[in-house]
Amino acid sequence: MQQCLLAGLARSTYYYEPAPERDENLVLMRLLDQLYLQRPFYGAPRMTDWLQALGHAVNHKRVERLMRVMGLQAVVPGPHTSRPHPAHRRYPYLLRNLAVVRPNQVWCADITYVPMQRGFLYLLAIMDWFSRYVLAWELANTLDARCCIEAWDRALTRGRPEIWNTDQGAQFTSQEFLAGVEGAGVRVSMDGRGRALDNIFVERRWRSVKYEESYLRDDADGTEAWQGLHRYFVFYNTERRHQSLGRRTPADVHFG
Repeated sequence: MQQCLLAGLARSTYYYEPAPERDENLVLMRLLDQLYLQRPFYGAPRMTDWLQALGHAVNHKRVERLMRVMGLQAVVPGPHTSRPHPAHRRYPYLLRNLAVVRPNQVWCADITYVPMQRGFLYLLAIMDWFSRYVLAWELANTLDARCCIEAWDRALTRGRPEIWNTDQGAQFTSQEFLAGVEGAGVRVSMDGRGRALDNIFVERRWRSVKYEESYLRDDADGTEAWQGLHRYFVFYNTERRHQSLGRRTPADVHFG
């Protein structure tokens, strides 16, 4: 812990190494990630067609597995749409027709894949829905609840939302994580499966993060990735002006 504080690193980054995959699969995963940012409605069959058209000898099962590893799912429902574990409590979607008019009214979170020289990591970010301000973020090499809990605890040092909205991923529906959210007196909202507009602001932010940071770098390890993302999120919050915010920065809107 002391070493992390001295180095300015998040605690989890010290322990996490890039998740392994064969080199050929890493190439395919980068391509899938890039296309998904442009065509989030593409499922495994269309992704397979696209990769085959580029000359890659892949089948549907392989693409489906890689998309599952990356946490990618088409935003339109299909016959094999995954469902939350039956032991998990079902939460309603609370944002339908809700006017979000102030900071800390709604927070949202999502996880995305981050490519590296050898392997990859997962990036979690928590954002205020109204201001687009990134309250906390975390890197991990597995899709589990631990990084979500650490990011949530840090975000709470900046405020407390009225509503917490995510998808129905296992890390967000874990009892350990939800106990912390509900214990803070926050209402839980979860997206319906296949809703194209749910968490759309988070998806737009991922596009910005990847085209303005991740794709411009070739990080060798978690430390390099953390340092680059740290610089980027400071820029994103305090310097990058958003047209949807009246050409103001997220920090101006969130704290102003």
